[in-house]
Amino acid sequence: MRYRLTFITGMAVGYVLGTRAGRQRYEQLRACAQKFARNPAVRNTAESAAQGGRHAAVRALDKVRPLREKIGQRDARAVGEDDWGTSNT
Repeated sequence: MRYRLTFITGMAVGYVLGTRAGRQRYEQLRACAQKFARNPAVRNTAESAAQGGRHAAVRALDKVRPLREKIGQRDARAVGEDDWGTSNT
């Protein structure tokens, strides 16, 4: 609840300050953000981060895949004793 209240307070303060700054300041900030996004160094960094994320996701999937197969094999076994030596009944 505390985080929600902090978030709502932050939104209210941002709204008040934004409305006081006016449209001209908004357009100035927007132009600055667009210029920043078009910067080649920023674009290269963003692309590198995206590729790194995709690579990490593929590695994680490769590690999880054998586990999923093992779980599937365990589920397919006949009802009886499990790996712990206890009954499944």
